[in-house]
Amino acid sequence: MRGPRLFARRSRATDEGTVIRLIASWCLSYPDDEVLGRVDLIRAALAEQDDSRATELLRQTVDHLGGGDPAALRREYIELFDLSKRHTLYLSYWSDGDTRRRGASLGEFKQAYRDSGFLVDLRGELPDHLPIVLEFSARADPGRGVELLEKHRAALELIRFALLGAESPYAGAVAAVCATLPSPSPPDRATALAMCAPAPTETVGLEPFDPRLLPINPTRA
Repeated sequence: MRGPRLFARRSRATDEGTVIRLIASWCLSYPDDEVLGRVDLIRAALAEQDDSRATELLRQTVDHLGGGDPAALRREYIELFDLSKRHTLYLSYWSDGDTRRRGASLGEFKQAYRDSGFLVDLRGELPDHLPIVLEFSARADPGRGVELLEKHRAALELIRFALLGAESPYAGAVAAVCATLPSPSPPDRATALAMCAPAPTETVGLEPFDPRLLPINPTRA
């Protein structure tokens, strides 16, 4: 699914952190024609930023999207993010697993969106999907968005380490986001795990929230 569309009020991304998070939101979304059509715009936006570790990391993902065959990019995305939990972009999965606690975590994301005064169209995704959180933090409410990302910082880092382990160019986009946040990244995966150990799998009590905790959507085109 593509990222959300935000209505009511719109803020322009001005500082490097918000620009990086907005671009990362696009880069981590399903690479449909709309996303791939933004590659030139993304490169132009990055060229306007100061050279930094974050922009260098993000260019790795942008170059991958700009140089790949669209059909191959889409297959890769589905295999990496949709068909396996090893690299899932759903933040609360990393802290709550498939447990009843996850419903409360998803509710916190929804409440943050409501409190911001923006209407966030999730377009079929769960509210903790990383591209949605990133676009929210860049285009809607940077303060609340950064708070959400910092609260789920361990999940972000575990995604980063998982993508690095898979030697995926998408790791650059996640690492770039981590570089924009106030606190430092943990030095290794063990430290990130200590910050956020995934909960044991437990499916009892999920029905009142959303049974599609990790939707598999191989029909994307």
